[in-house]
Amino acid sequence: MHDDGYLNLLSHDSFAGGVPHKTFARLRKEDPVHWNEGDAETKGFWSLTRHADIAFANKENQIFSSAQGIRLEDQSPEEYLARRTFQETDPPEHTKVRRLVNPSFAKPIVGEFEAVIRELSSNIIDKALKYTEFDAVEMIAKQLPMLMLGRILGVPDEDLDWLVEKGDALIGNSDPDFTEHVIDQVDTSAYRMMPFRSPAGLELYDYASDLLSNRRPLAQEGILAKIARDENGLNELDFKNFFCLLVAAGNDTTRYSIAMALSLLAYNPDLISQLKTGKYWDSCADEFIRLASPTMHFRRTAVQDCEMHGQKIRAGDKVLLWFVSGSRDEAVFENPNDCLLGRSPNRHLAFGQGGIHVCLGMHLAKLEVRIVIEELIRRVATFQAAAAPTWTRSNFICGVKQQRVRVTKAV
Repeated sequence: MHDDGYLNLLSHDSFAGGVPHKTFARLRKEDPVHWNEGDAETKGFWSLTRHADIAFANKENQIFSSAQGIRLEDQSPEEYLARRTFQETDPPEHTKVRRLVNPSFAKPIVGEFEAVIRELSSNIIDKALKYTEFDAVEMIAKQLPMLMLGRILGVPDEDLDWLVEKGDALIGNSDPDFTEHVIDQVDTSAYRMMPFRSPAGLELYDYASDLLSNRRPLAQEGILAKIARDENGLNELDFKNFFCLLVAAGNDTTRYSIAMALSLLAYNPDLISQLKTGKYWDSCADEFIRLASPTMHFRRTAVQDCEMHGQKIRAGDKVLLWFVSGSRDEAVFENPNDCLLGRSPNRHLAFGQGGIHVCLGMHLAKLEVRIVIEELIRRVATFQAAAAPTWTRSNFICGVKQQRVRVTKAV
């Protein structure tokens, strides 16, 4: 679908050829608090597209609440309670769970994974470079987050392919390549109590139950075992939903950040030359992630009337925070559509920075992106696109789904 600047953000098809950046640029300029009409399935919503407005709404959880869901879909109170994670709560409830899980993802703890990430990355790249042409998403971007997910969670490596397939079906619930139960094409009401209204949610729930009851092995140093041991921790339903969140969000978003980095390199040989100088390793991951912005929006619900840019937002209205737009706001980023490896400061919004819901795995994602690209750059002389990228069909999680590349190894 051609992005003429007027695409409907409710439609997954508007994103099937990549993010409609012209539409977001027009909205930032002309209509920064944009009312999007709904359809038979989904009520209308407001779209915030400017960096400053998104940052404000992200911070003000007493006006813009997460406690009625963070997805665009409308949920009954019953569905919301069945499926929510701590992402879909406000303080003090959010604070309690955050306190429980935060230490496992703190920067110093994540830093201890550097050697493991490097070893895994080296093996992944060496395996890929046995071929002169391959799909870089399948061979590289998909592999590292999946293997790291296993280390973090403490689940067996032989379960990882299955877990990733189910996570894809959850978070890619609008893309027929990932699920037979496409959310806007099939009646999914039978699964309305499951994460993402997906039958994969039921399978992941069962897997999580097996972990809790020791029917499946769980490494005791992994985050899931620590949470299961904590007496003040999560009840069984909360544990299952947290598990689904980690499997889906903890894997796909990092994959799509790496995939974007690989796609950018495949089309810009100059970026490879710049990276080979070694000057940009401290800043490049943030720039790749800014341009990827794989979680494109989170929803909030207004809990009181407020006014922004002359628009009256009523209590009960859905408000979408389009991080993918804010991270390319011309008012904040010079040449926002260019990949500037040394960009500093880089105040992108890809991790939901500035609010209490800032991404739990932020430090891990940055480390994975940086190291896998480091290991690639050390080993290649050329790395070029062999075909145009394909994109996920989703207005929620967007990423490069396939990127075929042609490579020559460095001597």
